[in-house]
Amino acid sequence: MTVVLSTLHTDLDKGDSAVKYTLSGDGAGSIFTIDQTTGDIHALRSLDREEKPYYTLRAQAVDINTNRPLEPESEFVIKVQDINDNEPKFLEGPYRASVPEMSPVGTYVTQVTATDADDPTYGNSARVVYSILHGQPYFSVDPKTGVIKTALPNMDREVKEQYQVLIQAKDMGGQLGGLAGTTTVNITLSDVNDNPPRFSKSFFHLRVPESSAVGSAVGRIKAHDLDIGRNAEVEYTIVPGDGGNMFDITTNEHTQEGIIILRRVRRSSSSYTRVLSYAGVKYCTELGEY
Repeated sequence: MTVVLSTLHTDLDKGDSAVKYTLSGDGAGSIFTIDQTTGDIHALRSLDREEKPYYTLRAQAVDINTNRPLEPESEFVIKVQDINDNEPKFLEGPYRASVPEMSPVGTYVTQVTATDADDPTYGNSARVVYSILHGQPYFSVDPKTGVIKTALPNMDREVKEQYQVLIQAKDMGGQLGGLAGTTTVNITLSDVNDNPPRFSKSFFHLRVPESSAVGSAVGRIKAHDLDIGRNAEVEYTIVPGDGGNMFDITTNEHTQEGIIILRRVRRSSSSYTRVLSYAGVKYCTELGEY
């Protein structure tokens, strides 16, 4: 047993009266006991400050034969002194966050928070410092606040979209011997409209029978955009010229193809050939905004 308080002697135990000491209050008899002869108070088991930081007890000297109080009760508080026995723990995790691609260095991504159950008023047991164990050089973390920011410029979603960052929170101010906890932050680069649509080739050669009806589809072309979502949606138009009089083009929203429509028929073979040549060069624009 550990001696917690010594001693509670009074002037009464120096006389002829037979004195014994009694104990009451928080944990009396289960956590603490008192030596009836000496008045020393002992802990019956180990104490955990995080379970209960202090105990209020009352001791009294009584006559050993009659149990009559020989003096008023003495009240005292036993405070459990903290030791560094709790590692920092993150409130959430794993975290998920996103940041636009191509963001400048220092762009805010998210914030992580860890708490330590030790006593923040005693030493550095609860003083937490954050650091990155995995995820550099792309991201950084503020050691005091846990704010995560971009640390590398021109991160391109089309090159790498997903990043996994491992954050450590260490107590004792990050010093050697401190306890640590970790969490994972999954960061996604969100798309921005930084890629133009591109055709697989510069010219598309289409053959249109003279018997084709006005308004019929005579060909399909398609451009590809490396962006995603609305930033990858395209709209097709015909470059101004003779071909615009003979042909029209519409956009299929589902397949993202340009469908070439015959507007009118010209029977002259020379003109017909020239019109097809104009119709072979197409232009498309994105619906998304830069």
